[in-house]
Amino acid sequence: MNTSTLETTDIFRGAFFLCVGGDLSNIRFRSNGGQTATFMFTGQNLHKHDKDYREGHALVNPLQYREALNHLRDILFEKQRENRKPEIRYDRKDANRYNQKYC
Repeated sequence: MNTSTLETTDIFRGAFFLCVGGDLSNIRFRSNGGQTATFMFTGQNLHKHDKDYREGHALVNPLQYREALNHLRDILFEKQRENRKPEIRYDRKDANRYNQKYC
């Protein structure tokens, strides 16, 4: 057993890792003008699969790949919502009600 850990910012590459048996262990966000997500995977032979992917020799079931890609997107958007700062909204009606009630 050759367990390895890999990180990637490429969601397509991440979906491939899921298809070959990798487990998503974490998602980190980096703010550099926008937000960049880094996916961290653990699993057996990930470095070998990564080499096959980069050399164009990787084969996966296309339906499984699409499902893995959608799964990563869902997790990514959920994490982004969790990390988003709460929005401060100014509501003119509420502001006026405060003034009417307490002033």
